[in-house]
Amino acid sequence: MKIVLAPDSYKNSLTAKEVAQSIRKGFEKVFPEAEYVNVPMADGGEGTVQSLVDAKNGQIITEEVVNPLGNSTEAHYGLIDNGKVAVIEMAEASGIQYINQFTQNPYITTTFGTGQLIKSAIKNGARTVIIGIGGSATNDGGAGMAQALGAHLLDEKGEELQYGGAMLKKLDHIDVSEMLPELKDVRVVIASDVTNPLTGPNGASHVFGPQKGASPEMVEFLDDALSHYAEVLKRDLNKNLENVAGAGAAGGLGAGLLAFTNSQMRSGVSIVIDYTDLKEKVKDADIVVTGEGQIDFQTKFGKTPIGVAKATKEVNPDATVIAIAGSIGEKISELYPLGIDAIFTCVPGVEELSQAIQNTDKNLQQAAENIARLIKNTK
Repeated sequence: MKIVLAPDSYKNSLTAKEVAQSIRKGFEKVFPEAEYVNVPMADGGEGTVQSLVDAKNGQIITEEVVNPLGNSTEAHYGLIDNGKVAVIEMAEASGIQYINQFTQNPYITTTFGTGQLIKSAIKNGARTVIIGIGGSATNDGGAGMAQALGAHLLDEKGEELQYGGAMLKKLDHIDVSEMLPELKDVRVVIASDVTNPLTGPNGASHVFGPQKGASPEMVEFLDDALSHYAEVLKRDLNKNLENVAGAGAAGGLGAGLLAFTNSQMRSGVSIVIDYTDLKEKVKDADIVVTGEGQIDFQTKFGKTPIGVAKATKEVNPDATVIAIAGSIGEKISELYPLGIDAIFTCVPGVEELSQAIQNTDKNLQQAAENIARLIKNTK
């Protein structure tokens, strides 16, 4: 019997690798002779760097960068495939965790630190950069990122724009003549499931601005600023991005990456599936176990368990796909036609969240053992 363990991380609790190890311990009590293959997974969001580093035996690199408020911080990214591929989460440098109700201000927050991570990865030899762009604190259209890579965003006096989305109103022209030379040979893969355009009612400022501290007046100002930015990108770089699906992701970082780098957008989980060779590993599997902290109807929108299930059924329709979650939400019946055969929670009873997090390893082992016993007794 071959059992592939391909879970996502459990937020604030265990990494994807640790979740797989816990599930394996439970199954081994019932099926000690089975062949086990651990494939830590992610969907492009938090945990993607660690999952791919774990899956590919890569390394974590630490870099001092500018956080979204312009202060110095340490951020991490991963190198895999002998350093040729970098894995970056933009939230590491430019994430919403750096701001609070007193400091949030999308007029001034910047993606400069994300650009510094990209630059560091390229200088370290990466020629493919995978970048997950969820969880941003920014609304600058990726302008800071571009500046960190050597682009000059200049006002009418020829002076460099300061940090922040509000400054884009003053943008007069863009000079890319001093951008990092190696960038032209680097492929950037943007991990995002967001389809919002850069501007308008469904754009970056209107949809995501309020959660980053934007008042209604700020939303309108920032939307106008991004619209002006889009006009200059079209004129100076011949990139017409204002209405491109995904351009509004991460406060417009999607547009910035598409404008200033050789990039393409892909579903986060599909990227991880490719880089972990998941389809090859599940071809002859009898059981595939996936999961994440919370499973509900939203899981079908590009989350790891559905990605794993679809990939498995595509190459091995007879495999049994089981999902184990920390908690189960509404309308999970919508997931069964998409490839998941059964969903279980690992929490044995009523617990405080803090207690459930503390007991995740133990609970996962117990749930996995119970599932394995059920399988054994129904064969």
